[in-house]
Formats: sequence, structure tokens, C-alpha cells
Amino acid sequence: MGNYRERLRAPASWWLLGLLCVALFGTALWAGFSVAVAISVYVVLGGGCAAALLIWGGAKIEVADGELRAGQAALPLREAGEVAPLDEAQARAMRGPRADPAAFTIIRPYLKLAVYVEVSGSAQATPYWLAARSRPWRRSRRRPPPPPAPYWLVATRNPGALAAAIESSRPVARTGDSSVG
Repeated sequence: MGNYRERLRAPASWWLLGLLCVALFGTALWAGFSVAVAISVYVVLGGGCAAALLIWGGAKIEVADGELRAGQAALPLREAGEVAPLDEAQARAMRGPRADPAAFTIIRPYLKLAVYVEVSGSAQATPYWLAARSRPWRRSRRRPPPPPAPYWLVATRNPGALAAAIESSRPVARTGDSSVG
């Protein structure tokens, strides 16, 4: 079984840019007030910026137990069709002009590479209204079903390793299938 785990953390440059924005905006808000107001302005702005970057960078990509987990969604690998690591130009096209509005994407602007995972079988056939209204996972500890999508586009720092982990974690019954490219 090829296991893979990655957290889509924001890079240090984004943290530095956030710090610069907090300093500039905080100084503009603080001008003319007391030191206590300055401290509270910087704490609130800095805390808000840090919280936003931590929440945004908290998404996890994981391949384990026969599933691809991206954020809160999980795709059983028996439902995965073609898997392809994408370079920067291909990923840009799949995020932009070639994108399908029904596709499930977990992308970040600071990650230029991605993996394309075709969804086949019953996961693709689930109607949106049924998936949106029926929420048995709210009453139990089960993961939510995968969103009905023709494909998943998952941003990653290492698309080759993620694609290899998906391929090696597929159930044995799917390895002889000729639909996988």
C-alpha cells in the first residue's frame, strides 16, 4: 500500500507578506491613538491574519486505507479512473479554461502543480441534490461521500509521489482494468 500525506501549508513568503500588511494597516489605524490602542490593533490584525493563513493552510491530502482524502472529502480508490500528475501549464489549464464547473478541486494559488483523478462508477453518478440533502455522516462518525464530480483536481507539491501512491493503493481488482491510462 502506497501511503501519502501532505498538508497544504502557506509558504513563508505569504506569512512575511501578511506581517508587512499588518504593520502597514495597523500603523494607519493606530495613528494618533494611545499605545494601548496600538497594541490591541496589532494583536487583532496579526491574530486575524495568522488565523486566516492557518485555516487556509490546514487542508490535508492523504492516501490511505483505499481512499484519497482531500480536505473533508474522501474518494474510494475503487472509484478512481485515470490518474495523471500535471505540470504547471497543464494544472493552470485545468484550473482555468479547461475546468469543469462540476469538478471537485482543492487548489491553492501558491501550489502550481496538481494531480488529475478521473472519477468513474457510482461516485460520479450521485446527483448533487441527493448528496446535498442526505447527510447521514452528520449523525455518525463516517466520512461524507465524495462530491459528485467528473474528476478531482488536487493541488500538491509533489504530483509524482501522490499519483504513484494513488496507483499503488488501488484495490487489486482494478489493476487489470484497461480504462486506466
